[in-house]
Amino acid sequence: MNVSLPLVLVLGLVAWAAVRFLGVRLWVVAVAALFGFLLSQTVLGPAIDSTTRTGVDRINDTERP
Repeated sequence: MNVSLPLVLVLGLVAWAAVRFLGVRLWVVAVAALFGFLLSQTVLGPAIDSTTRTGVDRINDTERP
């Protein structure tokens, strides 16, 4: 049986756990999320997307054609 979780959901759970259990302030998580949106619109956006997809594919043991 395969379970598919969107990466956004996993990162959201990590952010929630950081706020709840590690004492990270909510504004720090919000700033990091906004920085991610800003960074995705730069020249580095496609490289970050490609690296993330490659990492997820390696974890899942799949290859894209």
